[in-house]
Amino acid sequence: MHAVGRIHDLLRHFVFRHVQPPKTISRQDAKKTSPACENPEIIAKGSGRARNWKSSSVIGPLSGSWSRKTGVNRSRNEHITDGRRSSPGARDVGGRGNRPHVLERLRTSAAAGGGVASFFRFHLGNRFASSTLMDPITKAFIAQMEQFAKQEKVPIVPFEKGQRKDDVAAAYRKKFTAEEGVLFIGKAQEKTPVFRTERRRNEQTGATYPWLVRSTAMVNHFYVYCMDRDFGPFFLKFCTYFPYHAKLCLNGHEYVKQQLAHKRIRYEALDNGILSCDDAKRVQALCDGLSADKIDGLLRKWFRKLPHPFTAKDRQAGYRYQISILQAEFSLTQVLDRPVTGRIFFEEVIRENLDIGRPDQVQLIFDRRVSRRTPGKFRTRVITDGVVPSLHVDYKNSRIKQYHKQGRALRTETTINNTRDFGIGKLLKNLPDLRQVGFQANRRLLDVQTITHDCSIGEGAFDQVVRPIEADGQRASALRFGDARVPALLSVLVLFSFQLRGFTNQEMRALRAQLLGLDPAHYPVGRMTYDLRRLRLHGLIQRIPKSHPSDVTKAGLRIALFFSRTYARLLRPKLAQIMPAGPPGNSPLRAAFDRLQTEIDRCCEEEKLVA
Repeated sequence: MHAVGRIHDLLRHFVFRHVQPPKTISRQDAKKTSPACENPEIIAKGSGRARNWKSSSVIGPLSGSWSRKTGVNRSRNEHITDGRRSSPGARDVGGRGNRPHVLERLRTSAAAGGGVASFFRFHLGNRFASSTLMDPITKAFIAQMEQFAKQEKVPIVPFEKGQRKDDVAAAYRKKFTAEEGVLFIGKAQEKTPVFRTERRRNEQTGATYPWLVRSTAMVNHFYVYCMDRDFGPFFLKFCTYFPYHAKLCLNGHEYVKQQLAHKRIRYEALDNGILSCDDAKRVQALCDGLSADKIDGLLRKWFRKLPHPFTAKDRQAGYRYQISILQAEFSLTQVLDRPVTGRIFFEEVIRENLDIGRPDQVQLIFDRRVSRRTPGKFRTRVITDGVVPSLHVDYKNSRIKQYHKQGRALRTETTINNTRDFGIGKLLKNLPDLRQVGFQANRRLLDVQTITHDCSIGEGAFDQVVRPIEADGQRASALRFGDARVPALLSVLVLFSFQLRGFTNQEMRALRAQLLGLDPAHYPVGRMTYDLRRLRLHGLIQRIPKSHPSDVTKAGLRIALFFSRTYARLLRPKLAQIMPAGPPGNSPLRAAFDRLQTEIDRCCEEEKLVA
């Protein structure tokens, strides 16, 4: 196996939140503004300085007049595919790149409790903040989206329960021929956090007042699936209920593919990756060029094209969307030039590294100290999908997954679901630091993993014997393991390994005929000559220079000894023990197979009863 390149890294998941710029006031002013609420601890928790206050789970009187500094979160999920070391047949195409999905969630400063009150009281000028005020602006946004779909002739597609949205989007992408535009708008009901109003009574005066509380509800969401000339396919997801949480999901690998197409650089695609490319260095440069500014530019560009949940006046007042990192996924992909050997290699890696999830190993992978107080489960999980196994290691809210991708590549993915696990902030500007964590985790995992042997060598040696071969323009048939003539031939070969002068056709023919139960005098010379030629072309024997005798090669001795002993001492006796026709005995192997057969019969019987 040879490493033939490097694969790129790409960025995947973002979430942005829309936050309003609230006014900051003192605790005394808050009391004066809301006479219905005498207890300042109901309003906020924290230190005496307003900037350090934290909203409690119950937001406070809707007339509350403080709020936090405006801001916006975005979150993004990156997937970075970086090839570094050469596993069996590993080929890396390009440099580091983020994974193909970028998910962003939008939230306004109104999304915070105090922000909701400030939005309706100070920005819109209402006396009280109430969920009743949310209804008309929510309906207005829905009407704008429906009017946009009608004008642009974009279908609105209700998603069915259990329906894969990616499959629906893929069908529309096949029919979409324009360079850029909206494919369709999906509609689905999903559970989301909301604010509700409840009426409360002042214990001293008996007066009632409205109060905002956090709750959840099933709310309609719009999925706006688009095609961008620079980023390729992506979608924006809007909650139709105030404060309009939203997400942006884009595929970093699709961005690279679009750039390669614009620059007319030929490439072969791998799902969420690049399999091969004419200019690997250019691919790496494109991946490195996928910056936070470009992602933010994509969002602002499509906000100008699509109906915006907030009016121009709202945005001028500071109610804007900002991106923070919700999830980041970084991957290292090693493309295999011999996929079958790569699969065998990965299965051996799993078999010999089942302790990789232990705390002492995890702290090496993530370069973080792990103690008894470290939250989360430390375990190694091996999950099999069909016949493809995957290895999973957890650390706090993050995880590493390693699997054989599409039979062509070995992929190692680090998914960070909470940047705080590594002491990194969530704003998009912290992406470089997060990239370093993800890339290093992938590389350290490979450094920690070990195997006791190179499985490609064993597979190559086995194939050299049991498959037909061509050497020096001459073809030779396979020495099939199950052929009765082959074990006899290899057993005789072992005997002659101790004969320094080699062996002749006649000597080999006499011993082999005995093992086959034949008369040596009547064993055909031509058949023996044919078998000796096969042994020579397969590299098990070699002719002694300037003479007729042949000698056993070093590799030939090992193969002959291993094959013959495996058949005589493992396969034949153990198969005799486990076969149903064999006599019952006290063999542990037979007992284990009997228990297995009993359980299979019991399961089949239960299925019949259920049916």
